Amino acid sequence: MPSEYQIHGRTQFPWTSIDALQNLRLNNNVPKPTDIPKGHVLVRIRAAALNARDMMVIAHDPIYPGPHTPDLVPCADGAGEIDAVGEDSIWKVGARVVLSSTSWMQWTYGGEEEIIDYEHAAGKGASDVQGTLREYAVLPDNHLIPAPKHLTYPELAALPACAGTAAHALFHGPKPLRPGQTVLAQGTGGVSCFVVQLASAFGATVIATSSSDTKLAKMKEIGATHTVNYRTHENWSDEVLKLTGGKGVDHVVEIAGASTIEQSLRATKRGGIVSLVGFLSDSKKTDIITDIIFGGKTLYGVFMYTKEMTQQACQLIDEKGVRPVVGKLFGWTDAEAAFEMLAKGGAVGKIVIKVGEE
Repeated sequence: MPSEYQIHGRTQFPWTSIDALQNLRLNNNVPKPTDIPKGHVLVRIRAAALNARDMMVIAHDPIYPGPHTPDLVPCADGAGEIDAVGEDSIWKVGARVVLSSTSWMQWTYGGEEEIIDYEHAAGKGASDVQGTLREYAVLPDNHLIPAPKHLTYPELAALPACAGTAAHALFHGPKPLRPGQTVLAQGTGGVSCFVVQLASAFGATVIATSSSDTKLAKMKEIGATHTVNYRTHENWSDEVLKLTGGKGVDHVVEIAGASTIEQSLRATKRGGIVSLVGFLSDSKKTDIITDIIFGGKTLYGVFMYTKEMTQQACQLIDEKGVRPVVGKLFGWTDAEAAFEMLAKGGAVGKIVIKVGEE
């Protein structure tokens, strides 16, 4: 019988608490789906990647909207191959695919209309939408993206959320990135790694920051031109200004939030943009108004991403031969250890679980 992970418990925890994993259970008695509707396919999922929101869902942390359906399968990201197809499907059996976690949004930025279906903004693995931590899934044709040919299943699973978010920040805000510009990436998590890789593949100069010289060496390996250790250089924005001849960078992808926003703005050139992706630090009172006004700088909130953004990232990755950074690969029965690593932090790139027993 196929198997899947389910969220059985309803106890509420902070998402960083490993005690939340008591809500997660492995079900080894799941029947293989046989009813495949028109325009749908049966996907044999080979790998699933973790995001912070997945742990929030397992923990029933109020920071991530609920309630979530009983026996929900967690995780939004995954990859696999087509096992069977329904009538009129555009896919063929055996095709390798990336599972888009957000196929339900339409996005037209800067046009006459901007349509975002907020009611279904949970995506896979949250609310009432079953996730990817299962061996088989019946999905509509438009939930799938052709897999870049050179990547393994764990590398493919790393793509959907973080590559889509990075593509949104870099290419779909009010000031899309242009070749030759300079980008600052914070930290070495999934989104930041893709920011480094996509921006450098696109022809930008990338500056990466981290508290670890070892992690910064990895950032250079994947495309960063310059690195700054923010423990060695507490006022790291000064170092960024030195690296850019006093001008600052064109684009900062801000991950930490309140603790770094002032320095991020200072490191941004006049007329540049800071894309706000994360809020990993505690809130604090900050005065950034004069820097924004007198610097003509733009703050842009990166809320969600679309299938098309993930697909754009996949195409660039395919064209340039980019390999996503898989920080740690766990076996199927080691899922709890994977989530524990996620909660504790410190991984470079994506944490991925191989789905099913070989």
